Amino acid sequence: MTVTKERKQQLISEYSREESDSGSPEVQIAVLTARINNLTEHMRLHDKDYASRRGLLALVSRRRTLLDYLRRVNSQAYVDIIGKLGIRK
Repeated sequence: MTVTKERKQQLISEYSREESDSGSPEVQIAVLTARINNLTEHMRLHDKDYASRRGLLALVSRRRTLLDYLRRVNSQAYVDIIGKLGIRK
């Protein structure tokens, strides 16, 4: 259910602004999206796992906060990231 170390490094290198960047909103949103997708697949099989559901909702909320911030600060980056990741809107 977690994102592997290799997958996380791949996401960081793909969405980072510069070489040593691992904490920009774009990178955080990409990593959260990967975790959300993994948990969504888990929830399809285990629909009564309420602890995982709670964690999933927390991740979605955190991603929404980061997306709102990115939209306020850099609207073009917001449009780019939701297009790349396939997030609605």
